[in-house]
Amino acid sequence: MDRLCEGRVVIVTGAARGIGRGHAIEFARQGARVVVNDLGTESDGRGRSSEPAEEVAAEIRADGGEAVTNGDDIADWEGAGRLVQTALDAFGGLDVVVNNAGFLRDRMFVSTAEDEWDAVVRVHLKGHFCASRHACEYWRGRSKAGEPVDARIINTSSGAGLQGSVGQSAYSAAKAAIAGLTLVQAAELGRYGITANAIAPAARTRMTEAIFTDMAVPTDGSFDENAPENIAPLVVWLGSTESRQVSGRVFEIKGGQLGISDGWRDGPSLDKGRRFEPDEIGPAVQELLAKALPAQKVYGT
Repeated sequence: MDRLCEGRVVIVTGAARGIGRGHAIEFARQGARVVVNDLGTESDGRGRSSEPAEEVAAEIRADGGEAVTNGDDIADWEGAGRLVQTALDAFGGLDVVVNNAGFLRDRMFVSTAEDEWDAVVRVHLKGHFCASRHACEYWRGRSKAGEPVDARIINTSSGAGLQGSVGQSAYSAAKAAIAGLTLVQAAELGRYGITANAIAPAARTRMTEAIFTDMAVPTDGSFDENAPENIAPLVVWLGSTESRQVSGRVFEIKGGQLGISDGWRDGPSLDKGRRFEPDEIGPAVQELLAKALPAQKVYGT
């Protein structure tokens, strides 16, 4: 039977648990050679251990797949470079980067400390930048040398980034920025044979199970729509050669539900042909609001 990602080399960040673990295992099942990157931290980013990543790689190898581990910090510029080099040294190339790693420091905005904000934005947004930037340098070099490139960046946004989430201002801001980053990557990198897409997954993970208590495993044997493994098929397909015509999209996925987010679009507008006066703005805004679609609800409201 043909496997969807036969021979492709894939980096998955944050691959030791939850959604990332599901990605790594499914990529391997579909024939990919996988770099399992994880720091082995707690859900808030504290602590460090190599064991969780090693366990995933061992599971892949026990199933007949190929996997190596990497414990570098993906939000550290040099560490991200070493991560990409791990793929090149172990497997002789790189085809896909799945940016999945992240953690939470949930706080209401007025209670968020500077170091908490910086830590969350760093791991999510800078982590996406560093790993992808080093990979793109490798891919662009190959493209300029006349070699064929069919590469993929798969970013991880969130419903919190698309719609906002009460108590998660730093996380929501970082995830919204990742959606915007994906659009720019797709526009700039297509010339080199690189696509960029993002997912906004909903699943049971260490970050969600303490907040959303309705995500528990069903006890009646019914379909577990919140299982983190449900996200992997979309990501594996996006990492395959079949997806080369798809770029600049944000996919929402939960259980058996799959959709494409519309994102920000130009809405109703008015053009006076001259400068508005301050007392004209109120009536103009009311007219526009009457024509516009209602805003989506922020999670938690």
